[in-house]
Amino acid sequence: MRFKLRPSEDAFYEFFSRAAQNLVKGAEILSELGLAEVDIPSVAERLVDVEHDSDQITHELYNKINSTFVTPFDREDIYRLGSLLDDCMDHIEAVGSLVYLYGLTSLPTLPREMHDLVEVINEQARVTAAAMPGLKGMRGLKDYWVEINRLENAGDRAYRMLLVRLFSGEYDALTVLKMKEVADELEAACDAFEHVANTIETISVKES
Repeated sequence: MRFKLRPSEDAFYEFFSRAAQNLVKGAEILSELGLAEVDIPSVAERLVDVEHDSDQITHELYNKINSTFVTPFDREDIYRLGSLLDDCMDHIEAVGSLVYLYGLTSLPTLPREMHDLVEVINEQARVTAAAMPGLKGMRGLKDYWVEINRLENAGDRAYRMLLVRLFSGEYDALTVLKMKEVADELEAACDAFEHVANTIETISVKES
């Protein structure tokens, strides 16, 4: 029989849940880019606020790691998971800021494929937040990382189709450069969610 001496420190799991719920909030704000009438400056500003909230949660998590003698699982894994959740929010916030700063609001509509990527991010955020309570028992998480991987693949397909659209001649060269940078941030956000899932899978294997 295997005995574990690690404590059940609920505070760490609460930090992860708060960070994941913040990602849901950020993704929902980002999805407003698909509305017929959208206040882009407001979207960008609110995303900055949510990103600051995520930074605060991450700092609180780091302080908790430094002040806790024995953690529920390896402190390096706790640090990495917190950092990766924060990375997801950083990329989401960057999308809103770039759309605003590059003046892409002057376009009649953003490409449909860009909205497809945003929807993938929305679903990844919801799935991630739903999985966080399972961290405490390290059970029932396999479906989560399998689904995140599936969604990341869907995001890759949407990203490739977006590139095809951007280089089709539909947009002028400067607009293509601007939207390519936005597209890269969207893909990076999709990848960041997969990095979170991969880390949770690794933790689950180590703790099983």
